[in-house]
Amino acid sequence: MLVDEASHPRPQGPNEDFVLSGPTTAVVLDGAGMAPGMKSGCRHGVAWYVEQLGTRLYAEANQGDASLARCLATAIESTTDLHRDTCMVDDPLSPSATVAVARVRDEVFEWLVLGDCTILVDSGGVVTATTDDRLAHVASRARETLTEAVRGSVERQRAHESLVREERGLRNTPGGYWVAAADPGAANQVITGESNASHIHGAALLTDGAARLVTVFHATDWQGYMNLLDRHGPENMLRRVREAEEEDPDLSRWPRSKQHDDATIAYIRP
Repeated sequence: MLVDEASHPRPQGPNEDFVLSGPTTAVVLDGAGMAPGMKSGCRHGVAWYVEQLGTRLYAEANQGDASLARCLATAIESTTDLHRDTCMVDDPLSPSATVAVARVRDEVFEWLVLGDCTILVDSGGVVTATTDDRLAHVASRARETLTEAVRGSVERQRAHESLVREERGLRNTPGGYWVAAADPGAANQVITGESNASHIHGAALLTDGAARLVTVFHATDWQGYMNLLDRHGPENMLRRVREAEEEDPDLSRWPRSKQHDDATIAYIRP
């Protein structure tokens, strides 16, 4: 398969997204950021975690022998072992990531999503979007408090910290939401799918920052997003995201937790 990828960090911040692709496999990760000033219990940080996990996941999936869920479990376990002796890997505030993977194996196009990454699949001109939205259904009141607070205020900083702590307390728990963190058992909670590769006209793996054109700014729908991606490519799409973010610097037109987010796309043509 052919993959065109782009990844833009939020302005003045490290890129906590990750993308890696090859002839048969594409991997996209979105590291869970922290409120400014909060400590994660990991001396390495989120960017290091997603790079380590993403590299290991790609290697496992690229071998083509195990299911994508098993590949993710193995990658989570080996990444956790890498810093178990130096960091508080089981702390709720320790680094974690949402995940999207696609692979072509034996003429089958298969994919996996864990957390709020999105995969778009164009099959015969019909685009299907799949994401794992369990995070959006927890800590709703804390999220509302954050979006109602004035940007740059002490109240907003406190609301952001409260939201992060409440969300992380529900991470990888029944009734909560599931992401890649320290426990490989989270791989049992993935959403997966597959199709004959010859039926797939295109696909895209998106972090939630890249999906904002649809989910936050409502500039298009998923069919339109895929059409734009096909015509203009990932770099252009990410520029559109940044332009929309700049149009609403005080977060009032499109309420959200932060003005900018890391944004990553892997656009696939099997």
